[in-house]
Amino acid sequence: MDSSTLLMLAAVITIISLILAFSFLVKLFQVKNKLKNILEILNDIQAGNGNHKILASPNDITAVICYKINDIVYSYEKQLASLRKAAETNKQLMTSLSHDVRTPLTTLIGYLDAIHKGIVQGKEQETYIETARHKAHDLKDYIDVLFDWFKLNSNEETFSIQPFEISELTRNILKDWIPIFEEKALNYDIDIPERPIITKVDSEGYTRVINNLVQNVLTHSNASHIEVSVLSKLNQVEICITDNGKGISKEDIKHIFERLYKCDKGRSEKGSGLGLSIVQQIVENMNGTISVHSELDRYTSFIIKFPLRHIQKNNKSVC
Repeated sequence: MDSSTLLMLAAVITIISLILAFSFLVKLFQVKNKLKNILEILNDIQAGNGNHKILASPNDITAVICYKINDIVYSYEKQLASLRKAAETNKQLMTSLSHDVRTPLTTLIGYLDAIHKGIVQGKEQETYIETARHKAHDLKDYIDVLFDWFKLNSNEETFSIQPFEISELTRNILKDWIPIFEEKALNYDIDIPERPIITKVDSEGYTRVINNLVQNVLTHSNASHIEVSVLSKLNQVEICITDNGKGISKEDIKHIFERLYKCDKGRSEKGSGLGLSIVQQIVENMNGTISVHSELDRYTSFIIKFPLRHIQKNNKSVC
């Protein structure tokens, strides 16, 4: 190899080295600028602006880091939004507590003081005692609902989900309501098949759900008729509780399962605004779903669905 060839080779190597060095410096400069940009955005996010996202093209050397940071920020913002919502809910709950507990408690104390001081006598005293008793029961019911809500939302509630014959379980729950229906002159239809329908639920949780929904009809619907049905279709068991009461508006249906939501805000409607939220949480904890259909002044129907379970009995499939 002659000297001219060596010189040319050396020149080519030098040029390539310079190009590589220049490319490396350019890339290093780009990375440095990108890291500076990332730091500025992170400082902005730390200051409370979580809407910023770090932009990077797929072939960018920092792309993986940028995408990961964006994921972390998104997750953080989601948790923060959840905490803000929980804080707002707790604030509403405390406001509701101060009204919904203090008001009946103050009334109860007023009635008891009147009896204790002898302000009322005879038949009027008996009326005061009966009213005080009702107020005490209302207060207990409200505290029971609060207790259920706190247990569900503190993850202290445990469910023992097992296969149950849902027709028989529902029938046993409703038989305790029949005397109440008759006392209140509420017409009722109970359509539950005799054949076994198996699904997996927590029996205590399911009982609370049915009781809450039936009580909701009695308390809020102004209905003259209630219908409860159990049926199986499309690999699901469906429990429907329908009344012919005042119904629920389309706007209210959107929020019906939200905590502390009350349809009738213009009146001092009895109830905590937690009952249907509790019902939904219990149903979902048992791997079910609940929905509501309603038309004003015509009907309201709550529909609970659970997966249908097939069991083997005498070498035959039974559902």
